[in-house]
Amino acid sequence: MGPQINHHQELLATWRALGGTEANSGWQVIPISPDGPCRFLAGRHFPGNEESLLVGFTTMRVLPAINLPQGRGFHVGKVSLSGREADRTWVALSREDSGSLELFTMMATDVITTIQRYPKVNEERIFDLFLSRIRAWQNFMRENRDHMLSPEAEVGLYGELYFLQSLIMAGLPANTAVEGWEGPLDGIQDFSFGTGAIEVKSTVAMGTFPAKIGSLEQLDDSLIRPIFLAGIRLELSAYGETLPERAASVHNCLRGDSAAQSMLEDKLLRAGLLPGAEDRYTRKFNHLDTRLLLITEGFPRLTRGNIANEIRRAHYEIDLDLISSQNIDMSSVMTELGMI
Repeated sequence: MGPQINHHQELLATWRALGGTEANSGWQVIPISPDGPCRFLAGRHFPGNEESLLVGFTTMRVLPAINLPQGRGFHVGKVSLSGREADRTWVALSREDSGSLELFTMMATDVITTIQRYPKVNEERIFDLFLSRIRAWQNFMRENRDHMLSPEAEVGLYGELYFLQSLIMAGLPANTAVEGWEGPLDGIQDFSFGTGAIEVKSTVAMGTFPAKIGSLEQLDDSLIRPIFLAGIRLELSAYGETLPERAASVHNCLRGDSAAQSMLEDKLLRAGLLPGAEDRYTRKFNHLDTRLLLITEGFPRLTRGNIANEIRRAHYEIDLDLISSQNIDMSSVMTELGMI
């Protein structure tokens, strides 16, 4: 989760230098970054003059027979180079004319940083990391998100990350916790474990706790049981932490589990938290309280079983401060879900 500004500037500077190259056809490339588990080149392919990041492998002579990801504004393909680079297998991530240079540079920078974070893994694993990050960016671009989360989404993601770390600190294996986090994947509930689920709602409001329910299925325990609702109250504080700082804290909790870290990085991108955009989030949050509630028959909610058949879908809001249900401790929640 570390800073990426040096790679970002290096790519832009190298592409600018290559942009003045006179070439009729073929690749013009310059090595970038120290060689780590693989080799990186910044390049342009003429006559199209498209910016590219090339990743070179020494032991993978034949790439797996899979469809390489393509996205809005970029494409991925196997390429051949001549000269001293000819003895490697090369995969190029290239920008298309329709693609934003800013976003493409962020993506290429993120690919370099992600791969360099795992210097001791084999090339098959590196290739998997490469594809995983590209596909995460592909999903991000498909959803047409802005480069920054809305204030409401920022609070929501902070709360989900806080709860994710709470699960890990309570003893849930890191890989299980991250795998069960389905909020960034548009799951019906934010966390899914075994036969049950946990929905997380977060607020910075005082005197009220508005929890927006996105569907008739979200709190319907006839579909999945048990369902718990976690209400996380935050405050804005100069002594708190930003959303990227919270993400870095969770990432640090996963130290030693590269698979869990990689999965977290992909889900953060799916959630809309762009690598390299950390300085755009300046609000600092402090956790005040977490309230855990079990969804039971008397819980105030709308489901398909308690509304008229003519109503096909609904979005509504509950004030959690007005609900008198007993708070449940984390260990009981984890036991009920079969997590411990």
